[in-house]
Amino acid sequence: MIAQEIRLKNFRNIGEATVTFAPGVNVLYGDNAEGKTNLLEAVYFAAIGKSFRGQHLSEVISFGQQEASLSLDFIGADRKQNVYMRLFGNRMKSVEKNKVRVTKMSELMGAFRAVLFCPEHLSLIKDGPSERRQYLDIAISSAEPLYLASLQRYNRVLKQRNALLKTAEEQRESFEATVDVWSAQLAKEAAFIARSRKRYLDRAAVHVEACFTDMTGEREKPTLCYIGPAGRDADYEDTAAVEAYCYEKLCSRHEREIAAGVTLNGVHRDDVEVLLNGKEARLYGSQGQQRSLALAFKLAEGEVCREDCGEYPVFLLDDVLSELDGGRRRYLVEKISDKQVILTTCEAYGFRSPHTIFVKNGTYTPQNG
Repeated sequence: MIAQEIRLKNFRNIGEATVTFAPGVNVLYGDNAEGKTNLLEAVYFAAIGKSFRGQHLSEVISFGQQEASLSLDFIGADRKQNVYMRLFGNRMKSVEKNKVRVTKMSELMGAFRAVLFCPEHLSLIKDGPSERRQYLDIAISSAEPLYLASLQRYNRVLKQRNALLKTAEEQRESFEATVDVWSAQLAKEAAFIARSRKRYLDRAAVHVEACFTDMTGEREKPTLCYIGPAGRDADYEDTAAVEAYCYEKLCSRHEREIAAGVTLNGVHRDDVEVLLNGKEARLYGSQGQQRSLALAFKLAEGEVCREDCGEYPVFLLDDVLSELDGGRRRYLVEKISDKQVILTTCEAYGFRSPHTIFVKNGTYTPQNG
């Protein structure tokens, strides 16, 4: 996967720009708040259809403007392709893949593949379960469009079921008449999502272990455990059994759920337990070990992507070098130096690239290597 050129209009502080990328390492260099991360955000936007900053869609549109657009040319599956998006207000006005209109984001996922690594991801191990679920969701959605569609259905049903729980005491008859319907739909999607998450994690674990051992030279062995809606030891390949288990749990906790006002069982409460020699890395791992594991997770994402589509994704590094110590920085640079990389930095760190772009106030000026 090679990003070739991106064209932007009214995206964050970028009034209008065309930026060309080289196949190897591309360095975006400049002071803070000049537009380095904005450009990386735009490239990743083309991959996942949303901002990795978690903000409203309208916030990526330049202040005072009504509409923004981005167009990314890239090489994927040995042919030139394009993703084009127009953003209007808080919605996608138009999305095209190779000049064909896309009506669902699940149809876009997997066209252009990228792995993002930013300072927030260094807390992947020590932060809460939602960070690890998001890691799984983004990684799997890029490879499995059906997964994203299922996840979207699950979230819609979960929202409806939670709304029903909040009004259950005042509208008991309506609750009793419909809650089992929502529960059945939720359990069905949960079984599919859980199987996909377990499968992906089993594959990623092989690469996480290899990267961690290679990076640290330590004897600790990382183990990844999927904690899904049917527990740690369930057979998630048996989707019928998992669906039945989830449905039974949803039907047996009505009073507790009404008191809580939320659904208490489902894949929205999943977690990935990360162990080092049998101990929770979140609790007992040093900061260095936790960061090494987070780095291994992101590198593993790239390896699984290569297994799925036969080529590496584009690696996007947002100021992550400044957050790593010398050893981890050297390891990361060595692991990605033969792939396409777009990284942002304020400091040189002795890093050399023939394709350096100076960033100033939303403008991008190529420099001589």
